[in-house]
Formats: sequence, structure tokens, C-alpha cells
Amino acid sequence: MTENYGQTVKVLFTEDDIKHEVNQLGKRISFDYRDKDLLVIGVLKGSFVFMADLVRQIDLPFELDFIKLHSYKGVSSSGNVNFDLDISYDLEGKDILIVEDILDTGKTLKKIYKSFSQRNARSIKSAVLLDKTSRRTENICADYRCFEIPDNFVVGYGLDFDERFRALPYIAKLD
Repeated sequence: MTENYGQTVKVLFTEDDIKHEVNQLGKRISFDYRDKDLLVIGVLKGSFVFMADLVRQIDLPFELDFIKLHSYKGVSSSGNVNFDLDISYDLEGKDILIVEDILDTGKTLKKIYKSFSQRNARSIKSAVLLDKTSRRTENICADYRCFEIPDNFVVGYGLDFDERFRALPYIAKLD
């Protein structure tokens, strides 16, 4: 247990744990996307640290863009997912890899898949840092994931609680 911003956190995955998993994931993606027209799309803000580390492990050419959606306020989801920032690329014929910090209920990822498939992407897959399968309400799974976690509110490595804790180099449970 450690204290940050006056709150107690319990480390779930260390900086070394994360580096190892991201490295392995980058190798799998590099293999799977060889000879493809890859466009990596990060979901802001939470994925930015994970995405930065992941793309440095992808050993092939790709293009990069970002989207921003929102559904959370504090520790709870509103249940509604809305785009705040859309991509700037034409998706037709592209092989899309969506990079997301955490797959929770699946509503956000489902909305992204629906939007991108309507724009004639050749393929759409997802890479998530954390997969919280116990909270899934939509029939959707991550194609790539680093860690599965229980139903805890987690922070660090880009994930936040009201914009705090993003810079922690590890992933921790917020008590």
C-alpha cells in the first residue's frame, strides 16, 4: 500500500510487469499485421501512456491517430458513450487497431467498432491494457490484452481518477 494525492493505493502491476506484457503484445501485433495497412488509433486520454509504449514495440510501418470519447464522471459510468474527437483518416480499406486503456462494460468499444465498420475499414481489432471481464454487458472481447483484472477501480500508467494518478509508473487499485 502506498499513498498518493491523499488516497491509499495498492499496486497490482509493477512497472516491470507492464513493460514485459507490452513488449510481448508488440511482438504479437507485429507478427499479425505484417503485410497489412495498419492504422493504430488510441482512445484518449487513458490509453496515451500504454499506446506510446506499445507503438514503440511494433516493428512495422503504421499510421497513427486518436479519438476521444467519454462516459465516466468520477468512478461511475453514465452509460452513454459520446465522441468528443473523431479520427482524421479515411478508414476505407485500412486495418484498424484500436488501443484502449481498459475494457470494462464494452459499451465504448462497441460504439467504436460500429462507427468504424460503417466507414468500410478492412478489419478492426482492439488491444487493451486491462480487461475487466466481470463487468462486461456487451458481447465484445479484446483481440489483444495485457492483463485481466477483477472489478476494482484502478489508476496509474495513464488511468485516472478525476484527472489524478495518470503519471504513476504502475497500475494500482484505488481504495
